[in-house]
Amino acid sequence: MQVAITCRHGSISQELHEYISRKSEKVVRFLGEVSEIDVTIDFEGGRVNVEMLVEIEGYHTIVAHVEGEDSKATFDRTLSKMEHQVHRYKEKSRDHRRDKPLGEAARLAEENATAEADEE
Repeated sequence: MQVAITCRHGSISQELHEYISRKSEKVVRFLGEVSEIDVTIDFEGGRVNVEMLVEIEGYHTIVAHVEGEDSKATFDRTLSKMEHQVHRYKEKSRDHRRDKPLGEAARLAEENATAEADEE
């Protein structure tokens, strides 16, 4: 997996660069299919725009964008937003793999158990 960090109209310290790389790799913990993570930090006057793109197996991209004052704090908010979106994506894809909705499967299991009890 590759983490690309780009700065526009300014630069960041080496410590912040390593912090962003280390924290960005947390996304892989939630979703193992990540092929690339792009973090773009744009300095405009006194504001910092942080955009994070997570590419999943080359066919889907999740984007999080936050604007703030401090680059580290803004990155942390962006990462939190990305983790929430990745979690939502994972839950959505997990639900689509089931043949039947969970509620319907539970209802059918209960009906089968009741039918077996009536036969005895």
